[in-house]
Amino acid sequence: MAKKLVIKVTAGADAPERCSQAFTVAAVAVASGVEVSLWLTGESAWFALPGRAATFELPHAAPLPDLIESIQSSGRITLCTQCAARRDIEEEDVLEGVRIAGAQVFVSEAMSDDAQALVY
Repeated sequence: MAKKLVIKVTAGADAPERCSQAFTVAAVAVASGVEVSLWLTGESAWFALPGRAATFELPHAAPLPDLIESIQSSGRITLCTQCAARRDIEEEDVLEGVRIAGAQVFVSEAMSDDAQALVY
């Protein structure tokens, strides 16, 4: 069984169900004691900014700010370097605890021993 779960979420408000699924799976994994690394790419990059998650709405889904808080309690959230640059997001703009890193770091995490990668 994988000891680390690396999740890349590519969807944001443009595909709310897929987006919510990624955050939900990450939060449940953290609550289950799994080491989680959640990557924000594409339209999900906006959720690295303070207040943006509060604007996300999906009926019958857990609030995104609560899921993010849960993930950050024991997991890591990373914003894709290129995705941040395309949106003029800089390190000082993001939520506390969110790092900005590129594809090399993602590949390293996804290919590590006992890791399972998921893409939403």
